[in-house]
Amino acid sequence: MADSTAPRRTAGLKKIALNFLGITAGALIMAIALENVLIPNQLIDGGVTGIAMMISHMTGLSLGLFLFILNLPFLYFGYKQIGKSFAISVTYGILILSLATTFIPHHGAFTNDTLLATVLGGIMLGIGVGIAIRSGGCLDGSETLAIMFNKKSPFSVGQIILFMNLFILGSASFVFGLDRAMYSLIAYFIAFKTIDLVSEGFNQTKSIWIISDKPDLLGEKIMFRLGRGVTYLNGRGGYTNDEKQVIFCVISRLEEAKLKSIVKEIDPTAFLAFSNMSEISGGNFKKQDIH
Repeated sequence: MADSTAPRRTAGLKKIALNFLGITAGALIMAIALENVLIPNQLIDGGVTGIAMMISHMTGLSLGLFLFILNLPFLYFGYKQIGKSFAISVTYGILILSLATTFIPHHGAFTNDTLLATVLGGIMLGIGVGIAIRSGGCLDGSETLAIMFNKKSPFSVGQIILFMNLFILGSASFVFGLDRAMYSLIAYFIAFKTIDLVSEGFNQTKSIWIISDKPDLLGEKIMFRLGRGVTYLNGRGGYTNDEKQVIFCVISRLEEAKLKSIVKEIDPTAFLAFSNMSEISGGNFKKQDIH
């Protein structure tokens, strides 16, 4: 008898391999940003990485060494609070980052323009960290705390990391000077926005709730002209006590304007409610042919 679990096992191993590949790519991008953009321009990252960069600058010892040592308590915390698989991913990411910052070829700064280094470094940091988070890991102990708090708070991972780093980046003024600390803060503002963009997805989806007196016609037009499926839900007005049909639909962010124009054309008095969705699973979200 054939083993029915084999395909699932293969798919699981493939997903794990892709996740570790993503964490590796994220760590390498972050290492390049640190060694070839930020450090040559005396700019720092936030979190444990920022602390490691300041200690490395003051002692002259390897950044990779401090990255690994300072993150050890957070690795244990992640294991106890979030789980074994996550802790393994975090340990792997930080190990790759530590090794990459130690052995990556140093060909000098990509740019000696401080403002350009601030923007470029922030974008590269955000991309690297965002890819790692999207792949199920992280590259800094403070991110472990942020991911845990994210599960119990309305703030995004990038926002939580930013709050913690306001204090860490402020201390950089005593090591590199006030102007470099302010540039570092700007770099992290750029990075945290990039983190959200990468970790939550470039093509963010939206869920739409529509209450209309013409639900059937409106639903048909949405399916016909947008190629998106709709679901009809039964509802009842709280004030009028009238029975209503509510249209539920999930679209991409780029389709929002077109949907609004369809609704305005069919029923200008319809009520619309939009909600951002960073992830959807199950069902069939494929776009059908449009006319």
